[in-house]
Amino acid sequence: MTLILVLGGARSGKSRRAQVISEAAAAARIYVATAEAFDDEMRARIAQHQGERDGSWRTVEAPLELVDTLLAMKAGPDAILVDCLTLWLSNLMHAERDVAAETARLCAALKVMECPVCLVSNEVGMGLVPETPLGRAFRDEQGRLNQRVAEAVDRVEFVAAGLPLVLKG
Repeated sequence: MTLILVLGGARSGKSRRAQVISEAAAAARIYVATAEAFDDEMRARIAQHQGERDGSWRTVEAPLELVDTLLAMKAGPDAILVDCLTLWLSNLMHAERDVAAETARLCAALKVMECPVCLVSNEVGMGLVPETPLGRAFRDEQGRLNQRVAEAVDRVEFVAAGLPLVLKG
């Protein structure tokens, strides 16, 4: 079983890379979407991602209940693509959920998955220090989430300019 984390910055090609990995892993795939369309710009982004996937994909929305969603599909045989952990984290923080507990639950769930899982996450700690306390808290939580998930998976890739660099595996 392969668990893969694909990291990268905004518009780095990480989602495309994760899609390629998932399409190579199984003939049937599940796209687990964590985004919520609160405005026209986000609706356009979601539509663009949907347009990049063919009919072999089934979409499941899990803006908050990612762990339960994964566990419900743990036996496969479909490949699962989670896009993305960054939006999931944002959703958790806005819902005032216990991020550390949810991260621990996610990592525990990954250990029992019986099908390929590819997770996408942003690397947000390489830029400027955010100006606001919430921005700094988010950056810190994102870094911790990425570290925990990287420990739990078999392979980690960092994507820049559409090019993957293997960090683990």
